[in-house]
Amino acid sequence: MPLRLRQTTALSRRAANRCRTGLCKFAREEDGVLIKPTIFIFLSMLAVGGIGVDLMRMERDRTELQYTLDRAVLAAADLDQTQTPDAVVLDYLTKSGLSEYYSPPTSDIGLGYRIVTSTVNSEFETHFMNFTGVGSIPIYASSTAEESIDGLEISLVLDVSGSMDSNNRLTNLKVAAKDFIDEMVANTTDGKMSISIIPYATQVSVPEALFDQYNVSAEQDYSHCVNFSSSDFNSVALPLTTPLQGTMHFSPWYDSDYRPSGRLVNYAVCSADADREILPFQKDAATLKAFIQNLDAWGNTSIDLGMKWATTLLDPSAQPAINALTTGADASVPVDFAARPSSYTDADTIKIVVLMTDGQNTSQYYIDEDFRSGMSDLWYNASANRYSSYDPNSYRSYDRDYYWDNYGTWKDHPYGNGSSESGTAVRLSYAELWARTSLKYNYKYIFGEWMGTSSAKNKYYYPVRKYYGTTTKNTRTQNICNAAKEAGIIVYTIGFEAPSGGQAVLQDCASSDAHYFDVNGLEISDAFASIATSIRQLRLTQ
Repeated sequence: MPLRLRQTTALSRRAANRCRTGLCKFAREEDGVLIKPTIFIFLSMLAVGGIGVDLMRMERDRTELQYTLDRAVLAAADLDQTQTPDAVVLDYLTKSGLSEYYSPPTSDIGLGYRIVTSTVNSEFETHFMNFTGVGSIPIYASSTAEESIDGLEISLVLDVSGSMDSNNRLTNLKVAAKDFIDEMVANTTDGKMSISIIPYATQVSVPEALFDQYNVSAEQDYSHCVNFSSSDFNSVALPLTTPLQGTMHFSPWYDSDYRPSGRLVNYAVCSADADREILPFQKDAATLKAFIQNLDAWGNTSIDLGMKWATTLLDPSAQPAINALTTGADASVPVDFAARPSSYTDADTIKIVVLMTDGQNTSQYYIDEDFRSGMSDLWYNASANRYSSYDPNSYRSYDRDYYWDNYGTWKDHPYGNGSSESGTAVRLSYAELWARTSLKYNYKYIFGEWMGTSSAKNKYYYPVRKYYGTTTKNTRTQNICNAAKEAGIIVYTIGFEAPSGGQAVLQDCASSDAHYFDVNGLEISDAFASIATSIRQLRLTQ
């Protein structure tokens, strides 16, 4: 009989039926339908929460980074900061635990200003977001700080020597200088900027009120200038107690330049004209421009003297003198400037010299010490306008030692002191003589009439008229310019159709090559405009 195969199972038929029934029942159940969505939602919540944590961590770092950068650039932009901006910013980030975000800052540093910008454009490493494939997110912060100058003290040093009358130089200078005044006044806060104008030729004339603040010898009071010694040019300071030698009022040039009707000599080395005196510490544009408009040109060129007074009026040693000019009914300086010149340590004020010339240093004349004080050998009769000269070595009979000018005769008394002459003769001091009679007229026509021109010149001209020459004055200019720059004064110079000798002096004097301008004709306006722009960049924009 064939073998029949029999299907068998580990479970009995009953057990198998029960299992089948249970599976069918399980298949019909709906209790587990939310398991998949629940798992998905849980994972989504975990991802969103992780992203939030990473974003909060990133924002925390970004806020701390921005705060640290703000403090870092403020410190780096401080004008008193001695470290480089790179070192300052890195130090701040390192101490805050943010050094990994450091990138070198950019900076613009010049005379009187510092601008520092630090920018971070980096990546923040994520934790939870990394599981989604986002390993980092951008982090950005930026900060800029600037410290610059708001207060300005400017000395405007203008050449008014005789050569400025050529080629419309003085006319062009007036236009350029007045435009410079307008530009500076319009772009500065009232009371924050002071401008002093220092006109110079053979000498620099000082207003009497300012002159009287200094310890100057008083041989004459017709005009007010100073004969500085070489050592005075080694420093910008000029203490009020320093003994100074006043310049005599005299004219070394014209032989016809003597006093008709009793007036003073024309074209004195030290001018008595108010429009050629220093105009100290002004802020009003109209006042400054009117002064510039009234300038006229004559005399030699003394760049060293112009620069000396320019720096003196920027040095704190002049503060008591300027303060005195702000008080009283005849105050000549606005009270805003009672505390100026400011200290060199005052970080809110910058000191500037703008020096121009069309020439080079030439002879600076002065009277020899032996002819500064005491009485001369000349009598003058103002009523008759007559001179009588005295010969102390006369061996004439009858003691006829007085020569009557234009009479050609010798007498025993000056004209006017006898019974038959009109008026009265008065013996002149040397100060009176030089102030009222030019040196050349004196030796040629007064003493030369009886001594002979050559003898009179050897006695009353060469020994009387002394001078400092170009070489000495160039050295003095170099010394005072160096002293100014060492003190922190910024020096701009303009060579206005100047010869090579003058250009060399100005280039050496300027704070840098960029602070020197070599111009011709109307280009002088461009030079002043460029200087005004440069100065504006040094002041704080409110």
